[in-house]
Amino acid sequence: MPVTIKDVAARCKMSVSTISKAFNGYGDISAETKEMIHRIADEMGYYPNASARALKTNRSYNLGVVFTEEMRNGLTHNFFAAVLNAFKFEAEKSGYDVTFINHNIGGSGMSFLEHCRYRNVDGVCVTCANFYSSEVVKLISGELPCVTVDHVFSGRNSVISDNVSGMSKLVHYAYSLGHRRLAYIHGQQCAVTENRLLGFHRAAAELNLQTSERYIMASVYDNPEAGYEAVLKMMDQPEPPTCIFMPDDQSAIGALKALNEHGISCPGDVSLAGYDGTKFAGLVTPRLTTVRQDTDTMGRKAAELLIREVEDRSFRAGLPEIVPVTLVEGESIAKI
Repeated sequence: MPVTIKDVAARCKMSVSTISKAFNGYGDISAETKEMIHRIADEMGYYPNASARALKTNRSYNLGVVFTEEMRNGLTHNFFAAVLNAFKFEAEKSGYDVTFINHNIGGSGMSFLEHCRYRNVDGVCVTCANFYSSEVVKLISGELPCVTVDHVFSGRNSVISDNVSGMSKLVHYAYSLGHRRLAYIHGQQCAVTENRLLGFHRAAAELNLQTSERYIMASVYDNPEAGYEAVLKMMDQPEPPTCIFMPDDQSAIGALKALNEHGISCPGDVSLAGYDGTKFAGLVTPRLTTVRQDTDTMGRKAAELLIREVEDRSFRAGLPEIVPVTLVEGESIAKI
């Protein structure tokens, strides 16, 4: 027979209402009493009933995550997988489950908002999505508590990596090593790309460095094959750049392969940098110079902000939480 809350109350020699208050976090139960009740409940194998808790608190203790990644790399996408892992850990620590929200679950054609309602989530985190799509805008514009990652909506909580500073750090670092012909192969159009381009051009202006449009090229994120092709096009110029910044570490690894297969030395003939600071950056030869994004802080802060709004509906969005980045000096940018 499953252990009931009455069984726990009998073992603790307390009323059912006291046990219930302890499980639901009421402030009139001391920390010592809560700890004792939870310890005995664990020993007895008791777990609070989720449906009963939802009825009492008017919350499902379930957070939704919208994660749509157009290259369909899914949770193999190193950067966003790390952010979501930290988000999940923080959510679970606070007693929340996490559900992925789809806009076509089981072929039903549900919108993101409809799926959120179907799953009865208390709030939703939107990351790695087309933030300009009508579906996402409708979800963000609704009443459901929401936090966004790496994109800012007016009136909504958001957590963003300092992409402006990150790209600026790379430009200043390459310049300090003597590079003047700097190229940037960036990802598809989005807020992240816009901020990194801003950082690139702002740093160039600070250094009185002339930039050329032929050294700016669009590609895609997290795609070694695209990085392979893009770097060869960039190098196939009468006067190729001396240093190339790639969209991310995965693209940079593809670029390194292309250079190696075509007899172009890195960093001897051309220097290269990645972005994200994934573990793979330190495993290739030469070790990639990159910008490490603090995925743990990003995911944790996103969960904290969302849970705070869920539990306090008077909580209002403030300025975006900007998470600092770190330049990681590898071996792929040479001094010239």
